[in-house]
Amino acid sequence: KKENTQLREEIEKYQGKVKIITEDANMQRLLDTARQIAPTDCNIIISGESGTGKELFAKYIHLNSSRAKGPFFAINCGAFTEELLSNELFGHEKGAFTGATALKKGLIEMASVGSLFLDEITEMPPSMQVKLLRVIQEREVLRVGGTSPLNVDVRFIAATNRDVKDAIKNGNFRQDLYFRLNVVSMRIPPLSERREDIPLLCYYFLKKYSALMKKDIAEISQDVIALLMNYGFPGNVRELENIIERGVALTNGNRIEMAHLPEDLKELNIKTFRKKDGRIPSLDEQEASYIKWVLKESGDNKTLAAQILGIDRVSLWRKLKRYGLEQ
Repeated sequence: KKENTQLREEIEKYQGKVKIITEDANMQRLLDTARQIAPTDCNIIISGESGTGKELFAKYIHLNSSRAKGPFFAINCGAFTEELLSNELFGHEKGAFTGATALKKGLIEMASVGSLFLDEITEMPPSMQVKLLRVIQEREVLRVGGTSPLNVDVRFIAATNRDVKDAIKNGNFRQDLYFRLNVVSMRIPPLSERREDIPLLCYYFLKKYSALMKKDIAEISQDVIALLMNYGFPGNVRELENIIERGVALTNGNRIEMAHLPEDLKELNIKTFRKKDGRIPSLDEQEASYIKWVLKESGDNKTLAAQILGIDRVSLWRKLKRYGLEQ
């Protein structure tokens, strides 16, 4: 209870801001770097796995810069065809092509005196890379169908979940564009490298979704926290957020329990092995621990527990007796 209260007090510090929730030393150093480079106006490449919060970091940099009062736009370069991406970034003049019934400003033009976040930059088609390089070098943009370039003042923050140098070697990304964008580079660590943040993030998302769903949920069971602390999180912070959002949606009480976790995650608890008093536990000890856990999850319903274990009630009774688990 005391630990939960401390966590709730900790998240109060993040209210009303761009919320990068962390107590991790490496993340704190990254935030220091972000605050240092924010006022410099240089272009940045942020790398990191999907779901680590690259766009959040980009917003953090924008809001700590002299451009904070200007616009912040974001676009995923891998989500559009080449034609659509060109239209989104550069805009078009009226009559530029069939269906262009009105002038459309592109994001580069709209982001002037602000920042433009280019996610999945390595997915940008080569011809678009050439156009973007020209925008950065000349600080001007030409709408599709236009004849006169327009001056723009944009800070570019790019992001990728790939190895940019590999993309350059493979000929998928221009080296000259890389040098223009990579004035400063930042790598956001995966959640698995900042596990001490997991409880803090859990309670932050609990508070967020409890408020959104108008529920009074104040706790997360220690079993749930322990399981999440040992989970690999391939989807990183975004995956953790989804897990807690689901838990808040499913619970009718005031606490998220193991029953509110996704099935595949609950199964992970079966696969979690830990040393016991400095030694690796025996197969019998693992089996006893597993049976005990299944009984707990099934509400001590031995018929249901036996079904889950794939054995009959008599076999379960023998195992309970053997491991001293009879009640």
